[in-house]
This record gives sequence, C-alpha cells and structure tokens, in this order.
Amino acid sequence: MHAIRVVYAGREVIVYVLVFIVGIGWVQQWARLPDILEWGVLLGLTLLLAYRRYWHLCLLVLGAIWASAYGAWCLTDRLANDLEGKDLSVQGFIVSIPKQTEHRVGFDFKLTHDNPGVPSKLRLNWYYPTQSIKAGQTWEMTVRLKKPHGRGNPGGFDYEAWLFANHIGATGYVRSKPEPRRIDTAFSITRYLAVCRQTISDRMDELLADSDQLGVIKALTIGSQDLISRRQWEVFRLTGIVHLMVISGAHIGLVAGGVFLMVRWLWARVGILAVSPQNPAALCAWLAALFYAALAGFSIPAQRAVLMLTVGLWALVWQRNTAVMQGLLMALLVVVLIDPLALLSVGFWLSFSAVALLLYISAGRLGRPGYWRRAGKLHLSMALGLSPLLLVFFQQISLVAPLANSVAVPIIGLLVMPLSLLAAATVFCWPELAYWLLWPVERLLRSLWWLLQQLADWPPASLSLTAPPWYGVLLGTLGVLLLLAPKGMPGRYLSPFLLLPLFFVKSDKPRYGELWFTLLDVGQGLAAVVQTEQHVLVFDTGAQYSQQADMGETVVLPYLRYRGIATLDGLVISHGDNDHSGGASSVLSEMSVSALYSSVPEWAERSGGLYCAAGQGWHWDGVEFKMLSPGPEPFSGENDNSCVLQISNAKHGLLLTGDIQRTAEQWLVEHYGAALASSVLVAPHHGSKTSSSAGFLGQVRPELVLIPAGYKNRFGFPHAAVMRRYKTMHINSFSTAEVGAISLKTDGAAMHVELTRKRFKKYWMDYRSER
Repeated sequence: MHAIRVVYAGREVIVYVLVFIVGIGWVQQWARLPDILEWGVLLGLTLLLAYRRYWHLCLLVLGAIWASAYGAWCLTDRLANDLEGKDLSVQGFIVSIPKQTEHRVGFDFKLTHDNPGVPSKLRLNWYYPTQSIKAGQTWEMTVRLKKPHGRGNPGGFDYEAWLFANHIGATGYVRSKPEPRRIDTAFSITRYLAVCRQTISDRMDELLADSDQLGVIKALTIGSQDLISRRQWEVFRLTGIVHLMVISGAHIGLVAGGVFLMVRWLWARVGILAVSPQNPAALCAWLAALFYAALAGFSIPAQRAVLMLTVGLWALVWQRNTAVMQGLLMALLVVVLIDPLALLSVGFWLSFSAVALLLYISAGRLGRPGYWRRAGKLHLSMALGLSPLLLVFFQQISLVAPLANSVAVPIIGLLVMPLSLLAAATVFCWPELAYWLLWPVERLLRSLWWLLQQLADWPPASLSLTAPPWYGVLLGTLGVLLLLAPKGMPGRYLSPFLLLPLFFVKSDKPRYGELWFTLLDVGQGLAAVVQTEQHVLVFDTGAQYSQQADMGETVVLPYLRYRGIATLDGLVISHGDNDHSGGASSVLSEMSVSALYSSVPEWAERSGGLYCAAGQGWHWDGVEFKMLSPGPEPFSGENDNSCVLQISNAKHGLLLTGDIQRTAEQWLVEHYGAALASSVLVAPHHGSKTSSSAGFLGQVRPELVLIPAGYKNRFGFPHAAVMRRYKTMHINSFSTAEVGAISLKTDGAAMHVELTRKRFKKYWMDYRSER
C-alpha cells in the first residue's frame, strides 16, 4: 500500500508541475498583460481556489500570475519611446562572439552603467569598423537604437519573440562619430567567459584556417554557429541531425561523465580514503558541466542538462535513490521558474520532449537486442516521437533521420566531441597538441559530411506538410505514445488512426475564380505570393544579407511550407536590385518552378526563363494575369524596367509594380489609361517620393495601397509626401513595417484583409505600440 501511495503521489506531483507550466504558457498567448483591476481578480481567484482546495486550478492561475509578473518586469527593460532614433552614449562589453559579414560586425552588448531609458542588453551592428572587435572587450560608444521589432509572417521565425525571450531590449548600430574607444571595467564572470570563448575561437581560426568544418567544431566546443554555412544547415536539417550541431544535454553529459570517471580514478590512486572518491568526482564533474554550459551561453538544452545533472550528482553524493524522471521534472520546473519566457524557445520544447521521449521508450522494456538493432530502434522511435513538434515548428520532417543519426551520433559523441574538447582545453598552453587533436576530427567530419550529403540529396529525404491543427497535434501525440508503448498495451492498434490528422491536413485553397494574395514582410524589400485554385506565383523574393541569410530562405520558403505549397507555377523577379532578387536562388534551389520571368539577363536567360514584356498574359482558374511593362524600348534606369504585373478576377484587380518611378508610371498611363484601374496597388518603390505620382494614382484608382517597407528604414519609406497624397485621394494604406504580412482574399465580390501582427498580436508587441 505504501508503494501505491508513493506512485500515486509522484503522479500527482507531475500533474501539478505540468498544470503550473500550462498556466505560464497560457500567458505567452495573451495579447496584453492584466491591468490593475484584473490583477486583483487573479489574486482573489487564487485565494478562493486555494481555500476550496481546487489545487489544479489554483496552480494554473498561479502560473499565469507568475508569468504575467515576470513579463511585466521584462518589459520595463525596453528602450524608452523618446530615445528611439537618437544618438546615445553607452558603456559596456561585448557579450557574444562578433559575427563578421562583408561590411559589418554584429554582436550583443551588455551595459555596465545604467542609462535611464536604455535597456541593459542591446543587439548592435558596427558598419565598416576600423578596429578589431572581440567578445569580452569593453567599449564606450555612441549608438542609435530602435525598439525590438521582428518580421511578422505566418509560418516564419518570430524574431521579436526571440529578442524578448533573450532579454534584448533594443537593436541598433554603432555611430562612427564620435569614434568608439576601449575602456577598462570591473571584473565580471560573464565578461571572463566571453573572453574565453573568443580566445578559443581565435586559436581555432589559426589552427584550421582553411577548413570547411571549422564552423561545426566551434559549434560543438563553444556554441558559436556563425561559420556553419547555409548549405551545411540545409543538409543537417534534411538529415535530422541539427540537434548534434548545438551544445545539448548529451554533450554536457559526456563532459561531466568523462571528468567524473577521471577524477574518481585519480582520487582512488592518491588513496585519500577519508573522502569517498565519488564525492570530489561529482563536484568536479558538476563544475566542468557548469563551465561548459556557460561557454554555450546557457541555452535551454544546456540549462536542462545542468539541472538534471545537479539532481543526479546530489543523489549520488548523498546516496539517495532519485528517479531520472524526477530529475527531468525538477529541471523543467526550475527552468520555467527562473525564466518563464523559456517557453517561447523552440529549443525548450524539443529538448525536454526529446529527453522525456527517451525515458518513455526505454522504461519497462525487456531483452537486450544488439547495438545496431537497438540504435536503429531508438533513432526511429525518436524521429516518430518528435514528428508532431517538428511539423508544428518547421512543417518538415526528415525521413532519413534514423539512419543519419545511427551513424552520426556515435561518431560525434564518442570521437569528435572528446577530441574537440581536449583540443579546446589545450589551445592555450599547447597549440601543437591541439592541432594534432583537431586533425583527425576534421577528417572524421569531412567523411561524415560526404555521407550526409548523399542522404540529403536523396529525393525522399524529407517530407514537407501543412502545419497541423491543434487537435491534430494532440491526437498525433497520443498516437505516437501508443505506437511506442510496450507490446500488449491496450488500444495500441489505434495509433495509426490517431496519426492520420498529422499527415493528412486539408490545406485551404481558393476556389475557381478566387484570388488570394499575401504581401510578405521581408523588411526593406518585396516578396509576394499569389494563389489561385490550382496555381501559385511568387513575385520577388526579398533581399540577401549574407551568404548565410536571405529572405528566400528565412521568409518565403517557410511561408510556402506553412501553406502546404511544394511547387511554383511562376516566379517573377521584377528587377535586379538585391531587395527584390536576393532570395531567388534559395527559392529556386528548393522549389520546382514552371516559369521564370524577369527583366534582367541573370534570371531571364536561365533554363526555362523569359524576359518580362508588355503583352504577355495567361489565365489561371478564372483569374487573368497581364504583364504591362517593360515595353519594347527599355527605360534608362533599372528601377523603371521592373516587371509590372496586373492580376484580376471578376471584380477585383491587383497591380504589382516593383520599383518603377515617375517615368515608367507616365508610360503606363499613356499606354493603358483607364485599363490600369485596380482595387489594390502595391506601392511603387516602397512608397518613395519619386513614385506614386498623382496622374498614375488617378488612373489606377486603388481602394487600398500596400507598402512593402522596413521598420524605421534608413530611406524614410514611405515618404511623408506620398502618404499625404494617398490620404488626399482617400486611399487606405497598410505598411508591412507596421502590420507585418498582409493577406487579401477575394472571391470576385467581397475582399477580406488580414493583418498578421494584428491576428497574432502578443503582449510584448502591444506594449511596444502603446509606449
């Protein structure tokens, strides 16, 4: 009976913890935080529920109260409204390893002196720096800041939530005048760790200067992923081994285990029997794990691993029998208590879910199968078990992940990691040894890279699906648990049926004659998606910012996956400017495109490409597409040679104009006149004062103008004179800088407008707009 009561109490504790976390997660979906009256209601409700002993509901509300209070406190560390766009003098140190691109260096900056209205942590860019910039350096500099702002796109990465979760209260850039200067400051552990990471990074740059695997080695040793190329990330994603490229619980456990065994062996050899060898071994293992996690920046997986390790080592030292699940549960509770915003991290969900799944599939199993069978079954189970979360976050799962992990996990865990860490420890005092330790690591990673590329290039390597609905995720999770349950579990045969809602999601599509249009938020640039019943067209692809980042990869493709779109019937690259064409290569590398239109040779002369030309046209599903420009005689400026596309159905028209200016606008008016009339106009040249002329607007007569512009962009788009012109002509307008992606749906009669930042508004966004 005692054992039964213990098991029951343990299950109750699990439920209590999970209910408390649900309350914290509930708050992260709120559009605003409680006001004073609502705070009183929440506190009163908590007391009432505690008095009536409704503990589950009480903990739910307590979780919401704690998350709300923590969120409100974090919002106080934001840039003050009146300081945005002004020059500010700050002092502090560089807390992250700077990321170097062609003309700029990006880094996180921690203030060491309080500045009223300036947050304690900034994300900065330094353009054309004249000095060497390293992590741990202390600077006095003048910066120009703006409030945290992310691109709002369905299915895309929520950069604004990431900034909030990482306690970054402003972004901006370093001013060249007055010139920044190095200063001295008091010692701090955080700055010392930053210096250590930078030193290891610099020494590895010297030892492996020409290696294309240097980025992977740095990622495994100090958590710096900046040198991992876009192609490498793509292969890691397609083969399902991204988790091996970040410092995770397995890596920290490996470090702790190695140190524990070494210290225990040495202590036993020394013969100091007054203290049990496992006690100093446990202490050294914990310190080593803590230092390694600190080098990784205390990511969510690292926090979880250190906390679980703390519980396990404490139980070992005090000779307590502590279940692994208790350690995971305690780690989960401590993480969300310390930082409720951890729930905004994808890594939080994947990390804890992976460990819980590993415990689930390994508990209560009989028999000892061979290594390869056991490893294959483990990796297959993990791939199946995490598939609901992967579909929610990425709309993609790897079909070759079990095979890739069966090979990569032992190579990285047993060979690459130990040698890389030994090398990192010896780069300070014995660089020659570090080099000979890294030499086999680099060869192993090259061989592994070759194998991963073969797997990634296999056509059915991955499966892209539409994001499942909430009920599909719940049923799919239940189906996975049943499928992976021990043989004989009642209802196990139902698992395939419960998984169906994950993989057979009906994606909404326009009906015949309907037109769906989405102007994506790509910052200062243009990218749009047009859907009819059976066809999809992309107009422009946004900018490329570096070899590792472009809007095609980070915005356009995630949106297409979110909408369940696997092929494109048309791609228009209006002209050659980077902010319109920079993401095209990423889209073309992943999507099959039937027709490619452009006004520049680079794209038009590719296989299957065509030059945009007035007079081109086609019909898709009751919707008409007409290319209006360029004409037979090219304009002198590249902007005016932009492809101009008019799309219309029975009642509504849409005019996409690229970056045309007054010259091209006048030509369009002269050649088409009233035929330019369209319900919706995508603002020419992002609302520049050289475009949107009165004569052009008078012929188009739009009801709505959509402006693709970056938040607080340096060009000042849309120009105030253009906005006044729109207002004078009674034309409504929306800018992606303010409302995020803009979606229009028209069935030939009504037109529905959806604004992404309004639809998915969260309390940290609401706070920004109300300051």
